[in-house]
Amino acid sequence: MTPELDALDRRIMHALNLDGRVSFARVGEVLGVSDRTVARRWARMREADRVRLVGAVGGAGLGGAQWIIRMRCRPGSAEEVAHALARREDTRWVQLLSGGTEISASVQSWSAEERDELILQRLQRTAQIQTVTAHSVLHVFGGGPDVFHAVDVLEPDEIAALRPVFRTEAAAGITDADRPLLRVLRRDGRAPYAELAAATGWSESTVARRIEALRAADLLFFDFDVDDRLLGFHAHTRMWLTVPPAHLLEAGRAIAAHPEVAFCAATTGRANLTASVVCRDEADLFRYLTERVGALPNIGEVETGPIMRTVKRAGAYP
Repeated sequence: MTPELDALDRRIMHALNLDGRVSFARVGEVLGVSDRTVARRWARMREADRVRLVGAVGGAGLGGAQWIIRMRCRPGSAEEVAHALARREDTRWVQLLSGGTEISASVQSWSAEERDELILQRLQRTAQIQTVTAHSVLHVFGGGPDVFHAVDVLEPDEIAALRPVFRTEAAAGITDADRPLLRVLRRDGRAPYAELAAATGWSESTVARRIEALRAADLLFFDFDVDDRLLGFHAHTRMWLTVPPAHLLEAGRAIAAHPEVAFCAATTGRANLTASVVCRDEADLFRYLTERVGALPNIGEVETGPIMRTVKRAGAYP
């Protein structure tokens, strides 16, 4: 446990990970502290700008679907390209890999047209980029708030008391009218309803109902945008695996169940399974690769790309 986050900080983070819009009064009631204590602790974590709670769109919510792109750049240019990608609204998890010449990013565009504009046109015309490969995400085995095991510290009865219950009918889908709402939530998942109402032109009650309807349909969830080092994790790696199609479902489920894995999905491309792996250190990563991944049957090639720097995480940039 790092000095920056003590036991109560982690309990509060776990509570907010269960329900990003839960009131501080409810968190305090369940955890046995005052709402002022909860608010003060959360404000302290936020002011450090190393822990944020942000809104994220579910994978099936947008017409452009979800893609993972890998780019190799000319030496010395990757950081500039990564920051340009990070400024886009349709990118998440923009990371510099290996020796600093490769970039990995998740793309979730509002439409197929916007997706094609980035992948087929803009990136292809960028002189600093030497190669681009794009992999469509076919199935997500694990990812989002339910895999944030680093702060799983609450007791089962506390978890049950904080799980959200939605009373609004689930939304049928996301529309262009939701863009201003999601844009604010991407910066701050706990933005006040007054701020959200001002951004959308809706009433506060309409905003509250729309957020609940999107959450009920799994089109909106809240995720922690946190520096892994704060939680004691210093070896973050992207992993690409080649698995025979007949065994892809089995392998994906097995890897997604590993506590070291923050995201796992089946994709198109030669490497048809990708995962984001978070370990304490390089020795821990070595044990994970040799003892956990190595023990799985029907795994072919395994490629790893150590993450040198994360330019953009789950939320808005910067």
